[in-house]
Amino acid sequence: MQYKQIGEDYFIYVEKNEKVMDTITKFCNSQGIKNGKISGIGAVKQTEIGAYDIVAKTYIKKEFLGVLELVSFEGNVTLKDDKSFVHAHVVLSNHEMKTLGGHLFETTVAAVGEFFLRKFDGDGYRELNEEVGLPCICLDNRF
Repeated sequence: MQYKQIGEDYFIYVEKNEKVMDTITKFCNSQGIKNGKISGIGAVKQTEIGAYDIVAKTYIKKEFLGVLELVSFEGNVTLKDDKSFVHAHVVLSNHEMKTLGGHLFETTVAAVGEFFLRKFDGDGYRELNEEVGLPCICLDNRF
C-alpha cells in the first residue's frame, strides 16, 4: 500500500493482490483515524459481499472469484471496540457491464485500488443495537 497525506485527507493506493478491507483497516489503526469517509475505484477479485436480512438478523453472503470493476466504494470509519472499523458498500461490474453490489466483507485488488479517505474530528463509535442486530453508529446528538 502507498499513501499521501494532505491535511486531513489521504490518497491511498492499495496494490495488486492486497486485501482492501484488511489493508485500509490496518492503515486507519496505524494512523489513529477514528472517524472518516472513504471512497474508491479499481479492479478487484475474490470478493465477498452481502445484504443484511433484517428479519433473520444475519447477512446473506455471496462470493465472486473472478475479476470485477470496482465502480464505486463508499464507506465510513468509526470506532468499534476501541479500534478503527471500516464499513463499506460497493457497486461492482462484470465484463458484460452488468452491476451488482452490497455490503463489502472483503475483496482483493486485481489490478489497482485507488481510494480517498477524509479524516474528520469526532468520536462516533459502534455499539450493538439489539433491535437491529448490528453494531450501529452512536453519536452525541439526536434530532
